[in-house]
Amino acid sequence: MSELNRLVETIASRRAADPEHSWTAKLLASGRERCAQKFGEEAIEAVIAGSIGDKQSLTSEAADAIYHLLVLLEANGIAFQDVMDELRRRESSSGIAEKRNRGHP
Repeated sequence: MSELNRLVETIASRRAADPEHSWTAKLLASGRERCAQKFGEEAIEAVIAGSIGDKQSLTSEAADAIYHLLVLLEANGIAFQDVMDELRRRESSSGIAEKRNRGHP
């Protein structure tokens, strides 16, 4: 099992945990909006680290962003497998064609 799949399972299992003892449970209990906010914060921190070329910080912030994205998916009832299926579907076309089909310039 991949690290991502283990993390997805851990996040799902933490939904029922005590928010006083689990950061994930606390985030999930705080609602979708808070989960989205935390993902946004971590994504911005990753962007900043990447733009200045700080590899160590980018590695750490990327891990935080991935974790918080998975929590956001859980908070919205979206299965990680659905995201993987979407990525797999996109493999059959070029990135430029895919963006064009979604209405992106």
